[in-house]
Amino acid sequence: MESILVKLFEHNQWANLRAVDACVHLTNAQLDATVQGTAGTVRDTLMHIAGAEQRYAMRLSGRQPTYGERDGWPGVDMLRQALDDSGRVLIELAGRADPDEVLEGEYQGQPYKLPVSTIYVQAINHATEHRSQIATILTQHGIEPPDFSGWTWDRR
Repeated sequence: MESILVKLFEHNQWANLRAVDACVHLTNAQLDATVQGTAGTVRDTLMHIAGAEQRYAMRLSGRQPTYGERDGWPGVDMLRQALDDSGRVLIELAGRADPDEVLEGEYQGQPYKLPVSTIYVQAINHATEHRSQIATILTQHGIEPPDFSGWTWDRR
């Protein structure tokens, strides 16, 4: 029986891929659209979601990122592949997650201790927030956004 955490990451992967798929036929102007109150353009927000997922997977597994948002726009197909890959890694990691595990390391010259549960929570919250921003931008520009809800995921 799969854990609820695994199911949350299965939904997260599905929703991220829907976000990318919704942008396949957008023009460059539409990909570069934004509205006040969001994190940036549709394009930049998609790249940010993908880059962050790569970093979460790296922190949780040591796996080196295959995509970094600073690499620039890789195109929809490559971005979809990066999100599919990181999504699969996060699902696998969630399946064996130890809620008591604590990561230790150094960040900007300072030691830290971070519960892995914080990274899992951040990964879900971060992607959800930015997918919502993408939906807002699309809606404000007259484009029907995909439905990312758990209800639609359950009916897939």
